[in-house]
Amino acid sequence: MASINLNNVTKSYGHGAKALQVIHGVTAAIADHEFIVIVGPSGCGKSTLLRMVAGLEEISGGEISIGTRVVNQLEPAERDIAMVFQNYALYPHMSVFDNMAYGLKIKKVPGDEIKQRVAKAAGILELGKYLERKPRELSGGQRQRVAMGRAIVRQPQVFLFDEPLSNLDAKLRVQTRLEIQKLHRELGITSLFVTHDQVEAMTLAQRMIVMNAGRMEQFGTPEEVYNRPATTFVASFMGSPPMNLLKQAPNADFGGKPGTILGIRPEHLQMSPSGWAVQVDTLEMLGAERLVYCRFGDEFLIVRTDETQATPEIGATIHVAPRADRLHWFDAESGRRC
Repeated sequence: MASINLNNVTKSYGHGAKALQVIHGVTAAIADHEFIVIVGPSGCGKSTLLRMVAGLEEISGGEISIGTRVVNQLEPAERDIAMVFQNYALYPHMSVFDNMAYGLKIKKVPGDEIKQRVAKAAGILELGKYLERKPRELSGGQRQRVAMGRAIVRQPQVFLFDEPLSNLDAKLRVQTRLEIQKLHRELGITSLFVTHDQVEAMTLAQRMIVMNAGRMEQFGTPEEVYNRPATTFVASFMGSPPMNLLKQAPNADFGGKPGTILGIRPEHLQMSPSGWAVQVDTLEMLGAERLVYCRFGDEFLIVRTDETQATPEIGATIHVAPRADRLHWFDAESGRRC
């Protein structure tokens, strides 16, 4: 197992004036045993960054280290990493055992050791009774566990997960997330996990890298990212529903300054007898809680309420008050936290 260090890593396609830069100077120090999630919208560069760590993409600048070795010039097979992809990539004609053992056989690992490693991985992933089955006889979640088992038996220094849950239905995604958490607790292997799903990011990450247009917007724990977003992008991307970002809020009432944007999460707005007057536009019922979408002058505002509060009528004017200790201020020009 090993640490991973990214030092001003860049990636460009093409050369000279026509070069298209897609990764802009990412620097991050990932400790041994950490589980790091790289999260961001489609096209932000998260998979490209992962593939550069894997050696599947050449880097254009900077340095990548795994453990004590700079791996810029090393082939993927020399980096001591194992990847899990979203499409499983299992051999359909092979049994589960043979799929998991294939890489070890190629490396000419002794047969007894192969059996030992496969049995241990199958036990961790609860695949013991499926070892003789073919992939077509398994559910999507079981196939993904086989793909993870194939990575485990290699005993790598680093696991790289490239959106491994994207092809699973909602229930299986939750179940497999729990299995990945358990797997990391048991093995402690340094892991990078790419996803566009913020729920996956928040539930899996010990720390997360939030990417936007090829740039690292923030690197921190889920609590840090959610409670103190570094930019308006992070504030709006992390959270469901997203943080309210108001340009025309009465900033002076709460110590704001000219040229700032006020951020307030929907759960930190409370309906009250006094406060901001807003008009209810839409309601979204989510079981024990409700999302109230409101018009606030020329802007929209989302308020999260629970079943203990009266549900307002669409078109009604209500008053909401933000919690003064939960306000966020961002520079209007740069989008950075003030």
